[in-house]
Amino acid sequence: MPAKILREERVIASTRLTGLRVGLATLVGLVVTTLYVTSDADVTAPPESAGASYVSAAEIIEYGHPDRLALQSSVALVMDDREGVMLYGRHIERPRPIASLTKLMTALVILDSGSALDEQIKITRDDRDRLRGTRSRLAYGAVFTRNDLLRAALGASDNRAAAALARTYPGGENAMFKAMNDKARDFGMTQTRFTDASGLHNGNVSTANDLVRLVNEIQKHTLFTTMTTTPAFHITDRASGRLIAFRNTNRLVHRDSWDIGLSKTGFTAAAGNCLIMQATISDRPLTIVLLNSWGKLSRYGDARRIQKWLETAERRVPPLVTARAHTS
Repeated sequence: MPAKILREERVIASTRLTGLRVGLATLVGLVVTTLYVTSDADVTAPPESAGASYVSAAEIIEYGHPDRLALQSSVALVMDDREGVMLYGRHIERPRPIASLTKLMTALVILDSGSALDEQIKITRDDRDRLRGTRSRLAYGAVFTRNDLLRAALGASDNRAAAALARTYPGGENAMFKAMNDKARDFGMTQTRFTDASGLHNGNVSTANDLVRLVNEIQKHTLFTTMTTTPAFHITDRASGRLIAFRNTNRLVHRDSWDIGLSKTGFTAAAGNCLIMQATISDRPLTIVLLNSWGKLSRYGDARRIQKWLETAERRVPPLVTARAHTS
């Protein structure tokens, strides 16, 4: 065969092979493109507010096994604030003395009364704790604004500050106690009673379920966040100019590992150790109520156990379950 013809046949063969390769590559590209387009079209993104890894309250309950959560507090409630679903509850309708958790309602009725927060109030011997003899850093004769007394009562749980606030409430102490009980009734806190402003009296009783209702109302006042979660603060005696330092009674607000939006502690022998918090755990806003925890550190241990339980529960939820919830 002449060399010229041989070369022409080789060129034709090479051209056909190249065309075949181009055709195959085009076909593969079309298939891949189709797959990606179909996949994107079939996927519904989760709500932006929930986030890509959002786990529902129902999934936490199903896969977290809350019945296995062992807490030291005799009364406990964990509420998912985003969905309004209780994740864990123990004796939530059992009335208990609530000690200084009372001061949350004390502050609320004062704020709702419209009393001037910059009004100056003098501490007198009428404000001393005659029931239990608790001490205070607020000296007789010292003068503080109503705002500073609220900070001392809520953040440092100062009983003398609460007493001074009640004494200077419009109409006096009895009018204040009536306002506290009236609000409790208005909020649907059917098993709650208040007999003083500080919580020292055992007649201040409530349930975990009722206290969640109180927290829901407190959320309407932004002052509570700052006043109850600041780790350390000082107030000024307007009579002497002296600064008086306080530390928050909830040790968890001093830890960077906790994101707390509301906090209040309480203790009496009858109430045991109490703690109420609004906290965010794994991007989940919660209300936590712990009553009658007898160990000094048990309420904080219970809070940590709740934190670890939720983190573990979210990891137990199969990814396909969450993905299916987002696409439904």
